[in-house]
Amino acid sequence: MGTVMPAVFLGHGNPMNAIDSNIYTEGWRVFGRSIPRPKAILAISAHWYVPETAVSSTRSPETIHDFYGFPRELYDFTWPAPGSPKTAERVRELLQPLDLRIDGQRGLDHGVWSVLCHLFADADIPVVQLSIDETKEPEFHYETGRLLQPLRDEGVLIVGSGNIVHNLRAYSWSEAPVPPLDWALRFEEGVRTAILEGRGRELVRYRMMGEEGRLAVPSPDHFLPLLYILGLQSEGDAVTFPVEGIEGGALSMLSVRVG
Repeated sequence: MGTVMPAVFLGHGNPMNAIDSNIYTEGWRVFGRSIPRPKAILAISAHWYVPETAVSSTRSPETIHDFYGFPRELYDFTWPAPGSPKTAERVRELLQPLDLRIDGQRGLDHGVWSVLCHLFADADIPVVQLSIDETKEPEFHYETGRLLQPLRDEGVLIVGSGNIVHNLRAYSWSEAPVPPLDWALRFEEGVRTAILEGRGRELVRYRMMGEEGRLAVPSPDHFLPLLYILGLQSEGDAVTFPVEGIEGGALSMLSVRVG
């Protein structure tokens, strides 16, 4: 057996993080330097949230600029990592008998490249992306993570990308720093405590976490990638938080490393 890879959830935040340098991007770079070199990467991003489960098998995935209103410099940025049909097929095998579609056209959305460009600037590690099926309940996403555990033993780095607290209606767009909103702090702390106490499985019931849960997760897309990573935790795995912070009062940048 080779090196067991960690798994990590990264709060990706603003797409501008791809070309900016700040405490979050530095934290991602430090994490990238702290782990063994992966044989491949499986990414699960909030921005491939569709009514099916699919995995990308594109050999040369494009850099998808799936946003608007940003500087030209961001649209000119590319991160040309190769794909891996072999890894995509392995994902399909592990998730049987789930009806999983192999997508030979899908590129990498900004939830993937805006963080991985800091972990692996050379873009020389194959990347495949797994969609999040919006028709499934949270338990499905946690259990799908559990099924993917063998990939860690095979040298594959699994990265979830979203935000534990993601409420853009409450987000302050002021250029001046603003303190975290009370409910955002309480929800993030509740998530952190559950993970540290070995109760990550309970977070499939995030909708039951009161008013804080309703405000912190107004839609599931940015929270669900965390459940995949928690499902990948094995007995004895340490949990750490490589990056911390709440932007604009209502956007958690907390990262969660398993193993």
